[in-house]
Amino acid sequence: MSENRKSIRVGIADDQELVRAGFVMVIGSQSDLEVVGQAADGNQAVELAERLHPDVMLMDVRMPGMDGIEATKRITASKENPTRVIILTTFDLDEYVMAAINAGASGFLLKDTEPETLLGSIRTVYQGNAIIAPSATKRLIEKMSGAAGNGAVGVASPSAAGGDGGQPAYTDPELELLTEREREVLVEIAHGLSNQEIADRLFISLPTVKTHVAHILAKINARDRVQAVVFAYENHLV
Repeated sequence: MSENRKSIRVGIADDQELVRAGFVMVIGSQSDLEVVGQAADGNQAVELAERLHPDVMLMDVRMPGMDGIEATKRITASKENPTRVIILTTFDLDEYVMAAINAGASGFLLKDTEPETLLGSIRTVYQGNAIIAPSATKRLIEKMSGAAGNGAVGVASPSAAGGDGGQPAYTDPELELLTEREREVLVEIAHGLSNQEIADRLFISLPTVKTHVAHILAKINARDRVQAVVFAYENHLV
């Protein structure tokens, strides 16, 4: 790494030394990535984040003492801390995905993720985007859709719409701030499409999509694309 080129600083929190060593080896093979610290439990992870301020933290869920979810919540709650967190777990469970999102994580991946995917995810999260394992995304969407259908996420039922052709009533006032095109882009985000895929589907340029995404996140007060997906399902856009 040349001195005038900034590397992405990565922290690793996992109670298994061999797992940490594997991540260090994979990350260390990249010229634009650098491991700046390791932690064996949640308390150490929080201390590492406060002391070294890594750009991205890889966080295990099940650790002794403070678990990864609580550590993530504390790290992302600090306005002085720029660290973004990717949850890494062996267990592809719905409750972990939702807990990770609620804790402020920017990513959720399984530990058996291919090295190339892990490295790409670190770069994606560093750039301010979010990433969720495809299997978790599918079940998360199904779960949220079912919850919406049962009225479990605070969305008014179609019958409460007040005569607008049976359309559901939306509870978030931020939705009214979105233009029709921004709503279209938000729907595609909720379907899991990348910016390039959205550009291809809507026949608009990639820079235009990026602009729409930035405006959407600002208008609905979403930290990242994961929160935008939650917003879209809570408001019956999908």
